[in-house]
Amino acid sequence: MADLTVAERKTVLSGFQGGSARVRLTPAVPATRVSLRAGEEAVAGLSKALGLKLPTKPKTSVSAKGRTAFWIGPDEWFLIDEKGDALMADCAASGVVHSATDISHRNTGIIVSGPAAADTLNAACPLDLSLTAFPVGAVTRTVFGKIEIILYRVEQETFRVECWRSFADYAFGTLVEGAQDASL
Repeated sequence: MADLTVAERKTVLSGFQGGSARVRLTPAVPATRVSLRAGEEAVAGLSKALGLKLPTKPKTSVSAKGRTAFWIGPDEWFLIDEKGDALMADCAASGVVHSATDISHRNTGIIVSGPAAADTLNAACPLDLSLTAFPVGAVTRTVFGKIEIILYRVEQETFRVECWRSFADYAFGTLVEGAQDASL
C-alpha cells in the first residue's frame, strides 16, 4: 500500500515579525477568502446566506460573527472568514445567481498597527490615510509600491493589507522599511 503522507501548507509569512517602536507588523491569522461577484438582485439572498449585509457603497465594509465583507466594485466583494467557516457552501446555499471563487491560498494578510501605521503605509501607498479621508471600516483596492493590495482600516491605528502570496515577501519588506522611516 502506498504511503499517504499529505503535505502541510505553511502560511507564506510564517515566522515573520517586524516593525519599530511605533509600528507593529504581524502576519494575519489564516483565513478563508472568497472573491464574490453578483448582480444587485442577488445581494439580499447572499447577505442572508452569509449572515452579514453585503456593503453596497464604495470604500465600505461590514463585519459580523468573524466574517468581513469588503465592497470592491459595483458587483464585487472580497470576503474573509477568520474562523474558517464554509463561505463557499454558504454562497452556494443562497439560491441566487453569483460567482464565488475560493482564493484562500492565493492571498495573505499583514496587520499594520501602532501610532505610525498610516505613515508606514504611506511609504509606498499614495492614499490619504487620515481618519477623515479613510475612516475606520474603510476599504479599497490600491497600489503599494509595485503591487496591488486591498487596504482595510480595522481600527484607528490598525490596518489590514491583503496581497497575493507571491508578493508577500515584497510587501512585508517594504512595510519594514516604511516602519523604520516612520519611527525617525
